[in-house]
Amino acid sequence: MGDIIVIQFSTLDGVVSDPDGRWGTGHGGWAFRYGQGPVSGDKFRLGARMEQGVQLYGRRTWEHFAQLWPKRDGGYASLMNAVPKRVATTTGIDAAAWSNSAPIDGDPVAWARDERTRRDVVVIGSLSLVRALAVADVIDEYRLITFPTIAGAGERLFAPGARADFRFKEVEAVEAGAFTVLRRDR
Repeated sequence: MGDIIVIQFSTLDGVVSDPDGRWGTGHGGWAFRYGQGPVSGDKFRLGARMEQGVQLYGRRTWEHFAQLWPKRDGGYASLMNAVPKRVATTTGIDAAAWSNSAPIDGDPVAWARDERTRRDVVVIGSLSLVRALAVADVIDEYRLITFPTIAGAGERLFAPGARADFRFKEVEAVEAGAFTVLRRDR
């Protein structure tokens, strides 16, 4: 049995939207103010879980990554391009744009719940998908890299009014940010 693991970049005030500035928001681009180091490689320390699991994306995040990762080289890029990727979408995707990608048929929450009976499901970005999984209470772990900045505006990881209890599994400095693993108490 696997876990459903959410990985996100975040600001101190919990903003996760537009970390690279691609959406042109007034608060965007905060992750790259610290250079490429904090956002390169396996900063989320997934290791074998990344290799043996499956990545789950919302369509917009997948489309953005499908433009970036196939053009990159190096060990981590090879891993990102090789792992299986599934996309929650109602409009479809061009699966040939990024190797080992396929759309999910039906409800992504039901798919993730079923898939974790076989392997880890790693959800990258994809805030609306993360929130749907959170409402269904199926997320086991959040792995966050928190940057020492206040965005002041933007979408936050946890929806207003949502309550949950976690325990710190790991906390450490990672270059310009802090790496935190929060495990869901069940």
